[in-house]
Amino acid sequence: MKKVSVQCRNIRLAYGSTEVLKNVNLDIQPGEFFALLGPSGSGKSTLLRLIAGFNKHQHGELLVDGRDIGQQEPWDRNIGMVFQSYALWPHLSVWDNVAFGLVERKVDKVTLHTKVAAALELVGLSAFGERKPNQLSGGQQQRVALARTIVIEPQVLLLDEPLSNLDKTLRVQMRQELLSLQRRLGITTIFVTHDQEEAMTTADRMAVLDQGVVQQVGSPVELYDEPVNAFVANFVGTMNMLDAKVISQHADHLVLDVMGVGQVTLPLASEVAVDSKKFANGQSVQLSFRPHAVKLDVNTSTSDQSAIRIQGTVEASEFMGESTRYRVRVGQQSLSVDQAHYAGLPKLTVGTSLNLILPPSQVRLFEV
Repeated sequence: MKKVSVQCRNIRLAYGSTEVLKNVNLDIQPGEFFALLGPSGSGKSTLLRLIAGFNKHQHGELLVDGRDIGQQEPWDRNIGMVFQSYALWPHLSVWDNVAFGLVERKVDKVTLHTKVAAALELVGLSAFGERKPNQLSGGQQQRVALARTIVIEPQVLLLDEPLSNLDKTLRVQMRQELLSLQRRLGITTIFVTHDQEEAMTTADRMAVLDQGVVQQVGSPVELYDEPVNAFVANFVGTMNMLDAKVISQHADHLVLDVMGVGQVTLPLASEVAVDSKKFANGQSVQLSFRPHAVKLDVNTSTSDQSAIRIQGTVEASEFMGESTRYRVRVGQQSLSVDQAHYAGLPKLTVGTSLNLILPPSQVRLFEV
């Protein structure tokens, strides 16, 4: 099967005066597993349905393999979609559910039998052909929905939050199976989810949307380590934010007045995550860092003289298995700090005074 690209060019979609998608531009590579990530109402499902043909945009181009399909009806597009509810026919057997699309296309019986058998084998359901959907588990029903979609050999596979109806353990198993299946087929796949973990563990690249606008596109590591704004930083993972003002900027360092911390000097070196652009004196910014980037130190000294030291007090904790997340009071704000857990490690009690040791390389600044 030929791998195809999907491109959105300045796509806008509105319902009356309400803009749902605003100048969306995306380049999805042939054979890529691409995720659309965002909160409810961000436009991700609307964009997926637009690609499927269920929504029509008022401006822009939708290209598949370089060809504009924006005016084609859904049934004329060689695109398959797996819905959140699976949408299986309850009165049909697994075999007949998978065969449905081929029957509609009037495929001959020999070819139909061969393709349905191959699709069921691909998803591990060869022995379940005679069962009805209500005789299957949630994970098995999802496999039927996948088999029904891939049996028609679509150029593009669309997945609309297909794991949301499964429990946590099964979601982990199924996302691994989804990725394995996509790799074997080599089919360009677009996956919608609001779950950052699902997106980060499956996607080659992903786009974060908010209020119909693409905020950032990149690999999971790029979006996690190098978010372009505070929204992406807070949506992809957890981020601490401290309000600050720029006191002065020099050739190799930046001086900030950080609320609850005091004066902080950040080096502007290539290995430091702070952008070396010009900041105006007095400009409001947010100093941000991830919870795991901080070292907890109940002593007053550290060997890292370049580290930022923040004094705080433990006000709560959550044991999360592989780590403990402490909530640390710093001035009028609470920060999240993760400490890796191992057997025998004593837990810090509420009220413990400590220092947070933060390497400058783990800091990012965002304009307010």
